[in-house]
Amino acid sequence: MRATVKVGAGRKLVIPRKFHQRLGLAPGDTLELTVERGRLVLTPQADLEKRLAESFEDFKNGRALGPFKSAREAMRALWKGQ
Repeated sequence: MRATVKVGAGRKLVIPRKFHQRLGLAPGDTLELTVERGRLVLTPQADLEKRLAESFEDFKNGRALGPFKSAREAMRALWKGQ
């Protein structure tokens, strides 16, 4: 997948929708920027605080499994949910 973008005012780049959706990006997500062999590489970074907040919200709203007595029991519950 390729796209061409322009550097806008204030050095801003707009990430095309197809890339944004494919990577599952959301406003406020963090990207790491590196230069490799003369190319700019953007890598999504796991935002731990955001992910933890989502997990706690899921738990508070009953969207959680367990507790389990064994790993086998946990795996059964996960497979059942698919």
